[in-house]
Amino acid sequence: MSTDSSLLLHDVTMAGLQELRFPEEKPLLRGQDATELESSDAFLLAADTDWKEHDIETPYGLLHVVIRGSPKGNRPAILTYHDVGLNHKLCFNTFFNFEDMQEITKHFVVCHVDAPGQQVGASQFPQGYQFPSMEQLAAMLPSVVQHFGFKYVIGIGVGAGAYVLAKFALIFPDLVEGLVLVNIDPNGKGWIDWAATKLSSLTSTLPDTVLSHLFSQEELVNNTELVQSYRQQIGNVVNQANLQLFWNMYNSRRDLDINRPGTVLNAKTLRCPVMLVVGDNAPAEDGVVECNSKLDPTITTFLKMADSGGLPQVTQPGKLTEAFKYFLQGMGYMPSASMTRLARSRTASLTSASSVDGSRPQACTHSESSEGLGQVNHTMEVSC
Repeated sequence: MSTDSSLLLHDVTMAGLQELRFPEEKPLLRGQDATELESSDAFLLAADTDWKEHDIETPYGLLHVVIRGSPKGNRPAILTYHDVGLNHKLCFNTFFNFEDMQEITKHFVVCHVDAPGQQVGASQFPQGYQFPSMEQLAAMLPSVVQHFGFKYVIGIGVGAGAYVLAKFALIFPDLVEGLVLVNIDPNGKGWIDWAATKLSSLTSTLPDTVLSHLFSQEELVNNTELVQSYRQQIGNVVNQANLQLFWNMYNSRRDLDINRPGTVLNAKTLRCPVMLVVGDNAPAEDGVVECNSKLDPTITTFLKMADSGGLPQVTQPGKLTEAFKYFLQGMGYMPSASMTRLARSRTASLTSASSVDGSRPQACTHSESSEGLGQVNHTMEVSC
């Protein structure tokens, strides 16, 4: 661990959390179609009335954060980090506004983090501004944890955000209880990939270049309404100069320094339960498969979602909500919550692969409940 990271970790004070009530949640209509997405009001502003905005000082600049609810007991916060080209609203509104998600969010405080300069209405960075590296973006998050008095978090990241949260968990493992990583690519770009990206930037607009990262070629051709709505939002809502800086930094990332335990001496890996998610028609599929091969199989779940492309949290929010609820139950949270359709359909096949004696796994030590369904003891590859 670097000196800077050690100092940051030392500075994070974990104050005791008071028992507080969450505000009453109002379930929203199930899902949104592409026509609704084309409306900025429907796409960006739905159910924002309970959210509170904060600008938080970190060692590498300000972070824009929005939060809903208050920390309750010993439970972690759900902390999200969006993909490049998006912000928390474009990336997560559909998912967190989904009706079935309300059963989960009423139990947890939710904290959305926007990467520097990517939030709605962000001012353009001055000429010569140095955008934080991916490692520095991860090192900004303990300031968020400290600011709100969280003891630890369950992270949900997509694409670049998944990479940042994985880095965060590697550097500050005691602050992360679990991770849901959608479309994570653990690899840095090679020379050929870098050259291809450069060429693409010369022949395409920035929104179109980002769209090829978010969506597969099949989606770009066949799901024109959804793609067009995102093209408009990326071009109109996100500051283009700031986006270019984030895009450049993501494409210059290094390989995640992880290896499956036992494969190399002193292998580094994620120590918390992880659910990897990718659509069966997603450009990130190969990267997610490789990431799965590098994680501890005793605490990793690999979820491949059928009929889903590059943004499963947008196109299949119901399936992802069900999977997330099962993931939380496996960690010992929400044991009395109703079993979802996905969980019920998988119960028989998972019984032999799961610890169902109610004990908590050693890799997960923070939660206050021991009544969960148990943690999977090998990598599960589930198509749904």
